[in-house]
Amino acid sequence: MSIYQAQEAAREANDMEAYAATLHDDYQFIMHLDNSTMDKEKSMEMFTFMMSSDDFVTHESRCLYESNEAMVTHGVMSFPDGTREAVLAFHKIKDGQIITMETGATLLP
Repeated sequence: MSIYQAQEAAREANDMEAYAATLHDDYQFIMHLDNSTMDKEKSMEMFTFMMSSDDFVTHESRCLYESNEAMVTHGVMSFPDGTREAVLAFHKIKDGQIITMETGATLLP
C-alpha cells in the first residue's frame, strides 16, 4: 500500500495511530502561511483536531505523484470560517515514511 493510500485509509477510519505511522519520527510540517514548522507530536495534535472536527473538510483529495523519495498531493479544504483553499503539498520521504511536508495554498472564491 502506498503512503497516500495508507493516509487516506487512516483518515476514512479516523485511525490516528495508522496516520501517525506514515510519519517519520523526525517529521517536520512547514506551513505555507508563515514558514513556521511543527514536529510530529504537534502536527499529530493538529491533524487529530482537524480530522475529528466536522468544520474541517477536505474535498477532491488526490495524489499527483508518489515515489520512494517524494509525494505530491492536492486537495480543496473548507475551514470553519467558511473559507476554502486549494492546497498543494510536497512530502519528502525517508525510510518509507514522510519526513517533511510543505504546503502551498490559494484562497478560493
